[in-house]
Amino acid sequence: MIFRDRHDAGKQLAGKLMRFKGENPIILAIPRGGVVVAREIAIAMGSELNLIIPRKIGAPYNPELAIGAVTEDGSTILNQDLVSYLNVPEKYIESEKRKQIEEIRRRIEKYRVKELNLKGRTVILVDDGIATGSTMFAAIKSVKNQKAEKIIIAVPVAPPETIDKMEREVDEVVCLYAPRYFGAVGEFYQYFDQTTDEEVIDIIEELGA
Repeated sequence: MIFRDRHDAGKQLAGKLMRFKGENPIILAIPRGGVVVAREIAIAMGSELNLIIPRKIGAPYNPELAIGAVTEDGSTILNQDLVSYLNVPEKYIESEKRKQIEEIRRRIEKYRVKELNLKGRTVILVDDGIATGSTMFAAIKSVKNQKAEKIIIAVPVAPPETIDKMEREVDEVVCLYAPRYFGAVGEFYQYFDQTTDEEVIDIIEELGA
């Protein structure tokens, strides 16, 4: 299964999520690519759109390798097996957490994100795809800390093993395609250009989040 682009993926996901419309859900997108997908869902459902901005914690000397992720409120998920295998010092993790929280706050200000009030709400967390899921797991933890009533994950594509883990953490996972062989999210899109900050800001202004 190949999606044309993030707009196409969002429209297809929206069709699977309409059954939640009566719960007045809030759509929480993970920037940047997830915002484009979430836009189509929010429009189709007439729902409020806002952002949640987790950031991965990269390994020492290899920042592209995620050993965990963190959100603005400090909610942190760590891959303990990887942390132990790489013998990552606690001091390094704390330093990286602070650095990533600063970057999250910079982005919140830049994107002009409104403060979230999730208590008692149905929350639909959206991204353009999931690989290891570290940033999504951090987002889940943050949403739980804010006392959401129900949490639904909505993504176009993710590997089956990641979906299995997430189904143990949330009320439901809505995923359009779970390929057995999974390399990178971009493999499942015809067009997968990088989403810019300007596109994110335009979407937030358009939908009044």
